[in-house]
Amino acid sequence: MTAQTAQQGDLVTVIGLEVHVQLETDTKIFCGCSTEPSDEPNDNVCPVCLGLPGALPVLNEAAVEAAVKIGKAIDADIPEETRFHRKNYYYPDLPKNFQITQYDEPICADGELEVSVEGNRRTVAIERAHLEEDPGSLQHVGGGGGIDSADYTLVDYNRAGTPLMEIVTAPDFRSPSEVRAFLAELEEVLEYLSVFDAERDGSLRIDANLSIIPEEEIDGDDTDEIGMDALESANRTEVKNISSHKGAEKALAYEETRQKNAIQRGRAVEQETRHWDESRGITVSMRSKEEEKDYRYFEEADLPPLRVSGWKDEIAIPELPSARRERFRDEYGLSEEAASKLTSTKQVADFYEDVAGEFDPDLAATWVADNLLGELNYRDIEITEIEGRLEEIKRLVELVAEDEITAKNARETVLRSMLDDGRTPDEVVAEEGLGKTGEDEVQQAVVEAIDENPDAVGDYESGDDGAINFLVGQVMQKTGGSADPGDVNQLLRAELED
Repeated sequence: MTAQTAQQGDLVTVIGLEVHVQLETDTKIFCGCSTEPSDEPNDNVCPVCLGLPGALPVLNEAAVEAAVKIGKAIDADIPEETRFHRKNYYYPDLPKNFQITQYDEPICADGELEVSVEGNRRTVAIERAHLEEDPGSLQHVGGGGGIDSADYTLVDYNRAGTPLMEIVTAPDFRSPSEVRAFLAELEEVLEYLSVFDAERDGSLRIDANLSIIPEEEIDGDDTDEIGMDALESANRTEVKNISSHKGAEKALAYEETRQKNAIQRGRAVEQETRHWDESRGITVSMRSKEEEKDYRYFEEADLPPLRVSGWKDEIAIPELPSARRERFRDEYGLSEEAASKLTSTKQVADFYEDVAGEFDPDLAATWVADNLLGELNYRDIEITEIEGRLEEIKRLVELVAEDEITAKNARETVLRSMLDDGRTPDEVVAEEGLGKTGEDEVQQAVVEAIDENPDAVGDYESGDDGAINFLVGQVMQKTGGSADPGDVNQLLRAELED
């Protein structure tokens, strides 16, 4: 990866990620319990996900299919056979005292994801991606409400057994901003695959490993290529409890500064696991960092080897965001910025193509990328929340395309009324009297504006071109905003130059 080096003096930041993606399946990975959120704690549980003696796991086919889709999307190697293991550790949210996961034979290995950071395309290496079960969730109650300050902690096992895909990157990041860009791109890919719901609480959780390495310990001059000796010699911290790409950037920026300040003051950086406290904007120490050997991995005897040969070739994936962005630029002549907005989610991209299939692609881009998404973002509404009204949006674009209403009225009155009041575009146009004023009426308004504003006319004739804007405003006022400002401008100039 060709990356910018985040340095303070002669210190280089090195970051690797473990991204835990909650897969969108109806039931848990090893039992038939629902994955739907429940208001009641410990409601969606059974002997399997509670780890009761004698309960045996049965692998969820939908989770495996989602894992194969992710593997194909990140261009990973998907072996003919893969196995599950037990990862042994003791924590209140793990009812069996071990987690069923994958160790040295993951379902995906040696993948990559290309991302854009500050306009530059870069490739992040993904070492592995494997299936595992989610632990339960902890609720810290009383006191300061944090992991280090609560009076007591409750455990909810509703989430225990939800299928996870853990995606492990190489230590390819050199700044928190690069991490944010990668996570944003990964989230887009997962949504396109329909294996992930970003709106579900806890659906994306990140553990980030951050080390600060003195530049003189790096072999050669390339700070992007750091050898294993340098990595192993540096103490690293693992930061947990990160749940978004924005949160990752904040957490790692804090941790980067904390470690660099410690090193520059001559203090050692402890190898430990730290908790990101988002409310306070700090990381706090949880425990010393475990080594791989501490987990005592061994093969899961209750699950046979998983073979996906043949079947994996039948699993198709859709056109991914990066390919769709490129096609939008080539096919519709869009700018990089517009193509990025219009491929931000699969639903947005699908709707744009639907509109562009009936109207001018540039007009469609303006209405979907700027007008519609702008108004939805202002109201904190996702496009999926108005899926039943997208035909009405197309009708609004049609009214503009056929010159029945002005673009200004369509944007500022009709669209906003549609979103705020639930009215259809035709209802708003009729009730607000927004139909375009006839040519004769506009011409009459132009003549009246000129007659009634001799000072503005004099300013224009004296070379003050800005005076025309005042006259345009007067005409728009007389026509109730239903005239086209561009047409009015031309009519005024023609009348004044006669």
